Amino acid sequence: MLTSADKRAAFRKLHESGCFIIPNPFDVGSAKALQHLGFKALASTSAGFAWTLGKADNRVTVDDVCAHLAAICAALDIPVNADFEDGFAHEPDKVGANVARAVKTGVAGLSIEDFTGDNAKPLFDHALAVDRIRAARQAIDADNSGVLLTGRCEAFLRGQKDLKLVIDRLTAYAEAGADCLYAPGIATAEEISAVVKAVHPKPVNLLVGAAGPSLQAASDLGVRRISVGASLARMAWAGFMKASKEMAEKGTFGEFANGYPGGEINKMFS
Repeated sequence: MLTSADKRAAFRKLHESGCFIIPNPFDVGSAKALQHLGFKALASTSAGFAWTLGKADNRVTVDDVCAHLAAICAALDIPVNADFEDGFAHEPDKVGANVARAVKTGVAGLSIEDFTGDNAKPLFDHALAVDRIRAARQAIDADNSGVLLTGRCEAFLRGQKDLKLVIDRLTAYAEAGADCLYAPGIATAEEISAVVKAVHPKPVNLLVGAAGPSLQAASDLGVRRISVGASLARMAWAGFMKASKEMAEKGTFGEFANGYPGGEINKMFS
């Protein structure tokens, strides 16, 4: 097994050039399957993990998440980036304390977002949001861990499709110590290019779901990495719910014919 330091060094190397996909598993099994398929790094998904616990997104605790991250990191020989939500606190000092806990799980990177959890006032005030990134940076640097920090602006996901606001925040997060910048929800070539240009030379993470640019197209726009959020978890739930509804509503079992071969799964995990 590689050490945490090895994984962190490999993760930083991935961000130096080109564009890579960093898919989002939702448990240890899905993480090991993605490693088996040859992906060079993975990222956790807050929603996908929450659903495994029977909870809605943003309803898990920092204890839940740190245990989840430690289990995934221990199972893999590739880097893991943590969706660390809002740092599980509002105040910068508490964000820093929680980030220090996350670092100890073995993650190679983590993201801190600026969503307050209140849809009536979805974003932290600019100054506070920057202070929270700065506190995360200080916590990461306290023991020279080398963990890569992603600053994440939630504006587009929360109905504030103001590209100037997003760029102002991302550039401020970069100045406060974020190594990578992320604005989930930006989608057009113009939006993506503007963000990439604004934070250059720091790398940009792009969220891609059912629609969006290919790996090559994103690379051509200057994107460094692509994540898929809860999309893989939703795909898994799609198969589960379709088969379960068939049983519940029709008393038939035809959807099971579409299942992935159990023998192949056993072979992958053997």
